[in-house]
Order: sequence, then C-alpha cells, then structure tokens
Amino acid sequence: MTNTTDRLPEVLGELIVVSNKLTRMAAQLTEGAESPAIWRTLSALRDAGPVRLGELALLSRVAQPTMTKLVHTLVERGWVERIADPADARATVLAATSSGHAALAAWRAELIAAILPQFDGLDPDEVAAIARAVQIVHQRLDAPSSTPKEA
Repeated sequence: MTNTTDRLPEVLGELIVVSNKLTRMAAQLTEGAESPAIWRTLSALRDAGPVRLGELALLSRVAQPTMTKLVHTLVERGWVERIADPADARATVLAATSSGHAALAAWRAELIAAILPQFDGLDPDEVAAIARAVQIVHQRLDAPSSTPKEA
C-alpha cells in the first residue's frame, strides 16, 4: 500500500496546474481588457503591503522596467500610490490605494461570477472538500517559513 504522503509532489503539481487553468478559464469567460499583470501587481501589493519597486518586480516576476511601466499605469488610475519609505527618506515604496483594492475586489467578483456555472450541482461534501483544500493551501502559503528567500 502506498503512503498518501508519497503522492504529495504529484498532488501539488496538479493543484498548481488546475489553479492556473481555473484562473485562465475565469479570465477568458470575462470580457475584461486589463492585462493579467495589472491584477497580479495589485494582488502582490495587497499581500505584501508597501514595497519598493524592485521587490514588487520580484514578487510579480517581471523585469524592473516592465514594473516601472505597470506602476506608472496604476498610479495614473489612482490604484497605486508612491509613499516616502519610512526606513529611507530618499526612497519611495508603493502601496495599493482604496480604489486599487476596490478594483481588485470587483475583478475577483467578476471572475467568480464567470466561473460559478462550472461548479453548479456540487454537493455539500464537495464544497466542503474544496473549502478545506483552500484553507490548507492558505495556511501553508501564509506561514512565515513560506516567504521567498532573497538571492
């Protein structure tokens, strides 16, 4: 009999694949014109709090010049603001504004509404299983040891 923890690498791999598929499908079902990089950047700011441009580029996995352009767009829309870095008055950090948080929440609601029909007919046990899986993933990803190490 195989130990179920032996399957963990395979299960985590499938979770990553299905999570990406779910996100792509939901985005395709909406008619939003925004670049996924916009939402990824706002999500990174929501999760990380105020950060410098270079750190935000690392979190969003884009080059610093690309992040500079993204931030310019987000600042123009009023979704991100530049704030003096409390640790270094010569530098600035970036933070999502309340408008940015609202835009991100509206996008998430649009994605959920678009993908919801794919899950019609789930029974309560299936919903509970998905909820438990989400809870486990959040607990692991939000644990202090899961923070990416700096190179």
